[in-house]
Amino acid sequence: MDMKQIKSLLSDFDASGLSKLKITQESFSIELEKNTGTVMVPMAAPVAAPVAVSAAPVATGGSEAPVLTGDAILSPMVGTFYSSPSPDSAPFVKVGDRVKKGQVIAVLEAMKIMNELEAEFDCKIVSVLVSDAQAVEYDMPLFAVEKL
Repeated sequence: MDMKQIKSLLSDFDASGLSKLKITQESFSIELEKNTGTVMVPMAAPVAAPVAVSAAPVATGGSEAPVLTGDAILSPMVGTFYSSPSPDSAPFVKVGDRVKKGQVIAVLEAMKIMNELEAEFDCKIVSVLVSDAQAVEYDMPLFAVEKL
């Protein structure tokens, strides 16, 4: 199942009268439940999409919120964003870092499972758009980037 199909499924499920749904196809499985607000989505690769975002970068001390236009790395799931592997560790990436395809850039926690978020392409981090330990939603921009 690709991301378009998953988005369509989520939309259809939300509009339906169903309270639970579980689908399993080969190595793919998804389970949705409305009454608790829980949505389980398998970890997928980050998606780059052109976006126009107005946000203050988290990792810089800028006083004004710059308007960013370009590519972004989006959250592939609902969860909690962590910029480092542990509270005492340095962040995986910071503004200005060049990132290689496959490099871990963050951790997303969903249902007590820590999922490493890897870069899907070579890029430069322009801005970190979310705070550490912030709840994130599916398709929410996490990083503004420049593709290399």
